[in-house]
Amino acid sequence: MTTKPVHVIGGGLAGSEAAWQIARAGVPVVLHEMRPVRGTDAHSTDGLAELVCSNSFRSDDWRFNAVGLLHAEMRRCDSLILSAGDLHQVPAGGALAVDRDGFSAEVTRRLEAHPLVTIAREEIAGLPPEDWSNVIVATGPLTSPALADAILKTTGEESLSFFDAIAPIVHADSIDFDIAWRQSRYDKEGPGGDAAAYINCPMDKAQYEAFIDALLDGPKAEFKDWENVPYFDGCLPIEVMAERGRETLRHGPMKPVGLTNPRDPTVKPHAIVQLRQDNALGTLFNLVGFQTKLKHGAQAETFRMIPGLQNAQFARLGGLHRNTFLNSPRLLDGQLRLKADTRLRFAGQVTGVEGYVESAAIGLLTGRLAAAERLGQPLETPPPTTALGALAAHITGGFLEGGAKFQPMNINYGLLPPMEAPKKDAEGGKIPMKERGRAKKQLMSQRALDDLDAWLAAS
Repeated sequence: MTTKPVHVIGGGLAGSEAAWQIARAGVPVVLHEMRPVRGTDAHSTDGLAELVCSNSFRSDDWRFNAVGLLHAEMRRCDSLILSAGDLHQVPAGGALAVDRDGFSAEVTRRLEAHPLVTIAREEIAGLPPEDWSNVIVATGPLTSPALADAILKTTGEESLSFFDAIAPIVHADSIDFDIAWRQSRYDKEGPGGDAAAYINCPMDKAQYEAFIDALLDGPKAEFKDWENVPYFDGCLPIEVMAERGRETLRHGPMKPVGLTNPRDPTVKPHAIVQLRQDNALGTLFNLVGFQTKLKHGAQAETFRMIPGLQNAQFARLGGLHRNTFLNSPRLLDGQLRLKADTRLRFAGQVTGVEGYVESAAIGLLTGRLAAAERLGQPLETPPPTTALGALAAHITGGFLEGGAKFQPMNINYGLLPPMEAPKKDAEGGKIPMKERGRAKKQLMSQRALDDLDAWLAAS
């Protein structure tokens, strides 16, 4: 090969997806992953695309959910992450959740097998060498200190970090099914057709109040070197949510709506804790929305207060790790390149997107952009009417200067140009607002897929 390789730093979701897209375009790529040469505070293996938090890629409904739409767009772009996720999915109601070990092994296997992919197990300490003319930095939430410091010096920024928290995982055979029951919220079926993918643990008011007290009073992990780093609201530790008000959890991850206790259907629980399947065998379940910074001893004691989990055995307790992201609207151009050093593109959570799928999506875009640049075939990002294009537009120009501080963002319909659904039916009757809202989402989703198809055909 006479074509110089593109270098991708970081073998997480974004980096793995970027490397795949580059190789599929016929361009050689070197994927640099520092594990196992240098470990992190959150990873436990050296596998590529290891999932360190939840095992869910969230909703798979492309018609009415923005992240489901992003799934559909990425599948049309030959996404490695979505392909591996589909192959290793586990029951999760309306969501796409995966067996984390099988998923990571699949991503690793495919990249290792591709003839244009070279995987280098090494840390890139500091900025890449000057002779690397086309680089994607996809180091995500666990960027090494040396590289983070180099980025800071190049950009003139003061900080790149915030906290992210990990939810605990429970052995399924330690859950008391005389108390807990299986049911997905509103009995919604997932991609695998399972309408009972979650395990539900009910609480009455007294149990809920005692649980809140334990969360508030329990010893927390020390911040040490990460003092005064803000949380991202989409991944708050459960005890931080409790600090915002005693009812906060009942309107968040512990909301009791859409679920009925089969042992006493007439009594509505005051709150419900849900657990989601974490591996293909169905032997492990994670506590949904229960990211935590409680110390390990306090975690086991506090979470065993949950009815049905009084004898819970934990495969993994929760933890805390640092996340890293750029002030992308100020620092990146429309090609996701660093304005101060245009040989560097950034991908994944470091750009200011939040979530597995969003991170992989930006990896997909940067991979295609980098490959096109190397081949001398200029490529624009997808139109903002698509979920992929809307994410790119948000992190490169959608943020209002002078407003609140730029923060990570999940994909949502608010990032796409709006459409109006009919207000009246064929007989002239007024269509309820909820139905109009669903119709509007479906119109926007169909437009997105049509526009993405046109972008793919043109590029």
